[in-house]
Amino acid sequence: MAPTEVLAEQHYISIHNLLGDLGLTISLLTGGRSEKPIAEIASGQVDIVVGTHALIQQGVRFKSLGVIVIDEQHRFGVMQRAALRHKASNPDVLVMTATPIPRTLAMTLYGDLAYSVVDELPPNRVPVTTRLFNPKQKRFIYEAIASEVKRGRQVYVVYPVIEESENSDLKSALMGRAALEKIFPDFRTGLVHGKMKTGEREAVMASFKKKEVDILVSTTVIEVGVDVPNATLMLIVHAERFGLSQLHQLRGRVGRGGEQSYCVLLAYDPYSKEAQQRLSIMVRTCDGFRIAIEDLEIRGPGEFFGTKQSGMPDLRIADIVRDAGILETARREAFNLIDEDPELVKFPDLKKNVQRFWEGKQVLFKTA
Repeated sequence: MAPTEVLAEQHYISIHNLLGDLGLTISLLTGGRSEKPIAEIASGQVDIVVGTHALIQQGVRFKSLGVIVIDEQHRFGVMQRAALRHKASNPDVLVMTATPIPRTLAMTLYGDLAYSVVDELPPNRVPVTTRLFNPKQKRFIYEAIASEVKRGRQVYVVYPVIEESENSDLKSALMGRAALEKIFPDFRTGLVHGKMKTGEREAVMASFKKKEVDILVSTTVIEVGVDVPNATLMLIVHAERFGLSQLHQLRGRVGRGGEQSYCVLLAYDPYSKEAQQRLSIMVRTCDGFRIAIEDLEIRGPGEFFGTKQSGMPDLRIADIVRDAGILETARREAFNLIDEDPELVKFPDLKKNVQRFWEGKQVLFKTA
């Protein structure tokens, strides 16, 4: 399960190329496709199904769902992940993300999730250089855009909103594109945003991949599933308004080739102390786990056994980062206790408290 049709289609093509010769039947299920293999999935004729949120719709049933893989899991809610698990009987679940959300990281530290960390860049890649600018420094930003395009490279410019609003002073993608066309009349500029029809958006993205567009102006629709190795500069306008996970995901759209790439954060005063922390972290590191730990300290991990994905945790005294060692000891002792007395016969008061705490929460916890 992937959060966007673009990403689901990329996974479908990749899996088909890898496994097609094994005689497996691989299908794609998304909301935008007219052909939906619902009956084939239910009967077990399909071995692997790649899809979007369409996979968790009520009418979709699986004959024998054994493995669930959720990509970009920070884009799915706890209940959505639970809905997919409900379509199977105790399946194996693998969740993947470049930016573990605080709740998931907290549960990893807590000990429920086994995890693997890919802490190396692919071959021939170099870390993205990130810099923070203010509006008075726009001239430097324009010079950087011009330099990259003249070198044959391409540029993303991301805005927080599609169009201007009376209730907000945020710069918009529509106005931004118009301004960039005036500043760079010789460059080819494209625009993508969430209100465009899927076909229109895909056409613009295809042009960008073919190097027919020099500067792609967009909203966060390009956050996942976009792979253009020739794009080497990402400008995020109103960077102070974006969360750490979004900033890191957006930055991940560049640096996908062998060339040195850059992420420019343009922030407008005044902004909060938390925003200042987020921007500082982005400049300091490209490490997704480091960013997640910092995000954990800023936002809090959310409920360990509920649906809130940030905020104060269930722990009343312990700090999930500071006291990781103590929590690991507590977890080990709890497992030892259950091994010796699985029904908690010797500890009736503890058993009552555990039952009261877990009532209605077991499924949520298992979905991470």
